[in-house]
Amino acid sequence: MNFDVVIKNGRHFDGTGGPSAIRNVGIRDGHVAAIGEEAMQGREEIDASGQWVIPGLIDIHTHYDVEVLNGAGLSESLRHGVTTVMVGSCSISTVHVNGVDAGDLFGRVEAIPRDYVIAAIDEHKNWSNAEEYVQAIEARPLGPNVAAFIGHSDMRTAIMGLERATTKDDQPTKAEQAQMERWLTEALDAGFVGLSSQQLLFDRLDGDVCRSRTLPSTYVRRREMRRLTRLVRKRARVLQSGPDIQHPPRVAAQLARSIGGLRRPLKISFLAAADAKSNPIGYKILTGSARLINALGGNFRWQHLPVPFEVYGDGIDLVIFEELGAGSAALHLRDEIERNQLMRDEAYRGRFRKEYDDKFSIGAWHRDFFDADIVSCPDSSLVGKTFGQLGLERRVHPVDAFLDLVLEYGRELRWRTVISNHRPKVLKKLAVDPGVQVGFSDAGAHLRNMAFYNSGLCLLRHVHQSAEAGAPFMTVEHAVHRLTGELADWYSLDAGHLRMGDRADVAVIDPAHLDTSLDTYAEERVEQYGGLSRMVNRNDDTVAAVLVGGRTVFRKGVPTGVVGRERTGSFLRAGNRVPAPRSSTAVAVGG
Repeated sequence: MNFDVVIKNGRHFDGTGGPSAIRNVGIRDGHVAAIGEEAMQGREEIDASGQWVIPGLIDIHTHYDVEVLNGAGLSESLRHGVTTVMVGSCSISTVHVNGVDAGDLFGRVEAIPRDYVIAAIDEHKNWSNAEEYVQAIEARPLGPNVAAFIGHSDMRTAIMGLERATTKDDQPTKAEQAQMERWLTEALDAGFVGLSSQQLLFDRLDGDVCRSRTLPSTYVRRREMRRLTRLVRKRARVLQSGPDIQHPPRVAAQLARSIGGLRRPLKISFLAAADAKSNPIGYKILTGSARLINALGGNFRWQHLPVPFEVYGDGIDLVIFEELGAGSAALHLRDEIERNQLMRDEAYRGRFRKEYDDKFSIGAWHRDFFDADIVSCPDSSLVGKTFGQLGLERRVHPVDAFLDLVLEYGRELRWRTVISNHRPKVLKKLAVDPGVQVGFSDAGAHLRNMAFYNSGLCLLRHVHQSAEAGAPFMTVEHAVHRLTGELADWYSLDAGHLRMGDRADVAVIDPAHLDTSLDTYAEERVEQYGGLSRMVNRNDDTVAAVLVGGRTVFRKGVPTGVVGRERTGSFLRAGNRVPAPRSSTAVAVGG
């Protein structure tokens, strides 16, 4: 039989967790047309001998909402075998807001240059509702498939205006509440996977009018959210959120929403199950709470990044400082002269030291400058040292050592720390926990601060190396299922499987190169963000080939001619089978 593409002699995983085997896979019209040991011929043939042929990976948490408009190939995810990404996370999406409001929502929270957010929305926005948004996304030359949440802050801002939406005493009118409910219904009808909200209080707005206020979704009252989640529950869709970890009783109340009782359980996906250095037993509380809620009839999952959460900072520009009042005060000031004046002020430094030394305050950052080392600086003698060490050498508090260097070198002072997921044994426990979803990367955001585009590959490496060492903690089949089919089934997406008739979204992985190359970082200029240099991953020998909709988009780290020029991905509508785009109907850039 003749096929468009044949992948030969690879170990085939179907995404269900079932046994793998050496098989050939024949692809025709964007779908799997044959699986077996018999010989097959195709116009394109990929020899996968000694390699794994798996469904394309799914990234359930990205902030590609802006990049998908002006860089729709999304090649930084594609090259690592990710063939489906979800946008609209953390209550922020671009369905209803205008350019300026989008810039205020995304600029500081996700560390995406505000001016370029505004320019992208102003240039490309030709939609006014959810269905038109879907059509606009599919009019771009999509690389991977895209699924979406509708953002609560997006709707609240568009209806109330950003000023009113971020004021505690000003709540939506009955008419405004009704409009939000209509918009949410329209989004669910259009196939959005659900509603994203936010309760974390250290995500701050950019811009001038409402600068440093928290996201609009954090100002919601119980009635407003109850009416919205009722619609999500009724349609068996998903509520995504970041809980207010500084107020555990509120988190418990949020978790309890998932319990169905006499109603259908509400699917909830929360940020994030992590082994935080700031709380060594915290992960036990998180996983235990998920087990309890699900035992009581809920349908709850924590999102999880299956690698050490390593972050980089340029001077004081790093989101972890938003947890401290002193840090947020510095980040509030965009003018460098004003910011430097603040950091020189002794009263300000005293406040910073006091908050830093408060180790009992709940937060994600461990607040330990002895665990934060300099990676680049005009003074090369400082590279490799921690701020804590420098404080001892200079006989000053670690906070003062840090601020002194920020004042001297500004953003040329680059440093790093690991804030969570540092213990391999705990990572193994989280990887197999049924109350945890694996697949969160924050791709497309925090461009200078972190790069987890290949986090799925890192989990496969952990599984593979543990098995080779004689200490397996899960099978490769189970790991592939966790990264693909399990996520697709829970979010009701036409993805994540590689069976007869399934969409041919495929990653061919070379297990011999699941090695230390996954740990290294590189930098890549992002032209649509003014040439900003962002952190990326480069492990080109690990992923031999990537296919989306049956078309090859990457071979050993090199994009094919279709990436960014023709549409290979589709908007995946929850609960629907979605045909793969045919090459004859692919859309060129600007089409």
